[in-house]
Amino acid sequence: MPKQVDPDARRREVVDALFRVAVRDGLQRASLRAVADEAGLNIGSLRHYFAGQQELMRFAMQSMLDRVGDRLLRRVEEIGEFAGHSRAQQFRLAAGLLGELLPLGEDRRAEVIVFLDFSAAARTNPAFADLAEQTATGTRRLVRRVLDRLAQTGALGDGRDLTVETERLAALLDGLGLGAALHPHVLGPDRCAEALRTHLADLAAPAPRAPDAPA
Repeated sequence: MPKQVDPDARRREVVDALFRVAVRDGLQRASLRAVADEAGLNIGSLRHYFAGQQELMRFAMQSMLDRVGDRLLRRVEEIGEFAGHSRAQQFRLAAGLLGELLPLGEDRRAEVIVFLDFSAAARTNPAFADLAEQTATGTRRLVRRVLDRLAQTGALGDGRDLTVETERLAALLDGLGLGAALHPHVLGPDRCAEALRTHLADLAAPAPRAPDAPA
């Protein structure tokens, strides 16, 4: 009997192979032939699942967005509401959640590298524009959600315009992601995470003053 193949598992194998090619050689070199060779498949088998490179790239990008989204949702559920935590704990939780978008490990660095290549391709290829926009708006929704939670507990300084702060923090995440992905020996994971924590700390409201000691 012919060997039964799980189509979903095979697609995941192909996406993983595309990621390896893209990280090593660049997304522009991730042709069907190159991905098939990386996955140990013949190109006819690959065409059974994907009609061409564009379809494969869209599927890979959507798979990555789904994976990151699922990871973030798990973190959000684990954290729950910020209320009930100290101010310092709230900012640590915020930094840990937003740090999921940064290349603080090899797997996440691969995600950011592929995303950067994909975003460059989307600039001139309308077939990818919706996914690139989905990523940009998704980042801002997450950032705004985190800032809203901090504001609700009084952890943010007074007079903060959350629309502006959302853009500032999203820009920081974009910049850190780009720098750490392209120059990991210049901007390593520790410094990257420290920059995020420092920015969040700068948004904090002044700590309440302790009552004067009795004379």
